[in-house]
Amino acid sequence: MGPSPALLLALESPYSKPSISLSPSGEIAPGTDVSISCHGPRQGMRFKMYRAGVARWHTEPAGLTAEFHIPNVRREDGGTYTCSYESLGEPPVSSPRSDPVELVVAVHFSKPSISLSPSGEIAPGTDVSISCHGPRQGMRFKMYRAGVARWHTEPAGLTAEFHIPNVRREDGGTYTCSYESLGEPPVSSPRSDPVQLVVAGAPPRQDYTPFAIVRLSLAVGVLLALVLILAEAAYSWKRSDP
Repeated sequence: MGPSPALLLALESPYSKPSISLSPSGEIAPGTDVSISCHGPRQGMRFKMYRAGVARWHTEPAGLTAEFHIPNVRREDGGTYTCSYESLGEPPVSSPRSDPVELVVAVHFSKPSISLSPSGEIAPGTDVSISCHGPRQGMRFKMYRAGVARWHTEPAGLTAEFHIPNVRREDGGTYTCSYESLGEPPVSSPRSDPVQLVVAGAPPRQDYTPFAIVRLSLAVGVLLALVLILAEAAYSWKRSDP
């Protein structure tokens, strides 16, 4: 078996191979905008980008580095990428391909964490913040109360803050949160562990109507009359006892 075409090109090309890099790197959330940079040692070259060995894009000369953009990345964009550069003459002279980089698009997200500030039993009228913290940038956060989505916020770093001003007793309950990618369809994380918002308060005040007050007065009067009758009977029985 003879040498591979890539090896022959590396042996025959007068150019050194370029370098390649991903931004962001690591496991990438669906919906993220990704840039793949190819850097060569020569000006005035045409760059080519390959996915799984097949040329996907090329760019005309723009200095020593070419940027290839994948907006709103999807899982099917994942895979192995390499790049090369070539002269503009005919026939073009190409460099060897770069070392490969792997674009890994996440399928599953880890669940976020959630916290209350202030925590513990909270007085009515207090301003409360519920924080949802995830491991990824560029995500939409959602907050749920009793399992129903109440609010969402657009990306603002790794943490989203949900505010409840002047909290009332009816705001109490169980809260969870999640985050999701911005692409269509969005990919969602599992929901966080729950936190309990406990709003302090006295038992509901009893409002008595005038009719209820009259009934209560009659009941008290009847009770007093019974007590007097029983007391009189006991006194009479004691006097008649030899």
